[in-house]
Amino acid sequence: MIASLRGALLENGPDGVVIEAGGVGYAVTVTVAAQRALPPLGATAFLLIHAHAVPDGPLQLFGFADAEERRLFETLLSVQGVGPKVAMAILGSQSTGELVRAISAADISALTKIRGVGRKTAERIAVELRDKIGMGVGEAGGGGLGLTRAVPPGRMGEVYGALTALGYKPSEFDAVLAKLDEKQHVTALIKQALALLRRK
Repeated sequence: MIASLRGALLENGPDGVVIEAGGVGYAVTVTVAAQRALPPLGATAFLLIHAHAVPDGPLQLFGFADAEERRLFETLLSVQGVGPKVAMAILGSQSTGELVRAISAADISALTKIRGVGRKTAERIAVELRDKIGMGVGEAGGGGLGLTRAVPPGRMGEVYGALTALGYKPSEFDAVLAKLDEKQHVTALIKQALALLRRK
């Protein structure tokens, strides 16, 4: 199963992006936060991926800015009546932190304002996820997880994506990224970052 993609960004439009990796162009539907963090066309892009298979249909790829955003997407899919399209609409409606707070507080009014989410679906989301939303997206301390944190451009963005995919939180490695030499290869940068994180 495809868990991440790194390659040249060929297209970037309202319906999604195309990333070429290994000579193959992959069409990916991305969140607002992920699209905002992408580099210019032709540059190397990195996305965390959820591959969604449907019976008798093509494999659909969904791209995310960080591991917490992807975990929230996958947690939303566990709710009856919430498919990928609705889950993406929910993620695009507000920051992850605001969504966590709305679900935890069973704020039906806030959830029904999201396009594609009716009252019954909002109630199911609140009931089914209220107690496990923290486990689904990580710790929501300090007012919840937000997507306002900018993903660095270029190679540092790839290191950022790799570290979040490994389960590290941005708050844990922000200071480490500042110590790295961006001129080095991405693989070397990731190894250095991991070595520095182990010393903490």
